[in-house]
Amino acid sequence: MAIYRFRISFEDFDEVVREIDIKSNQTFEDLHRAVHRSTGYVAEKSSSFFVSTDNWIKGDEIAFLPNQRKIDRGVTLMEKAKLSSFIEDPHQKFYYIYNFDRPFDFHVELVKIILETDPNLEYPVLIKSTGEAPKIIEKDNFGAVAVAATPASTDFDFLNEMDFVPEDTEELEAMGGRGINAEEKADDDTEDEGDDSDDFSDDDNGYDEEDFDSKDDY
Repeated sequence: MAIYRFRISFEDFDEVVREIDIKSNQTFEDLHRAVHRSTGYVAEKSSSFFVSTDNWIKGDEIAFLPNQRKIDRGVTLMEKAKLSSFIEDPHQKFYYIYNFDRPFDFHVELVKIILETDPNLEYPVLIKSTGEAPKIIEKDNFGAVAVAATPASTDFDFLNEMDFVPEDTEELEAMGGRGINAEEKADDDTEDEGDDSDDFSDDDNGYDEEDFDSKDDY
């Protein structure tokens, strides 16, 4: 029985590479799960391999957890598709999309065919790993993940994250005044603490309106 060695790389992060040995009679689902044991991603996501040309143009689809439209169309399922049935070239390529809800695209290329299995190995097996797989931010947890990257705050941290410019009066108005500069507000609080009464109150300690009118330079 032959062993296929596949080189798997992220389309947008080509420095992240995995090489996996897998038996020719194993399935695309076996390869799918092996890839994500090596990336740390959850394998239970709708994904597909596509038979590819040398220029990474997608052809026939081999799907995992397909939607109803694909099922009705009679798409080939990973769990039923043996790798050997789709190898037509010693450098066969597959275009692979992981997680259609928040996809990552991969290039999968057959780089070596080994004619004998190693009895000491359990296939599929990771042969080489280069680079750290990029983090995935799930849609449902976007806010939580974003906050986790920096200390949580309910004050002005969210403004900093958005590169908010306090001088932008249009944004201040749109926020209903919530963009008041913290330093200015602190000064206002200090003045309030220093004055026990309103300057324009009827208190005898305040200034009467006549006092202001009597000052020529006021």
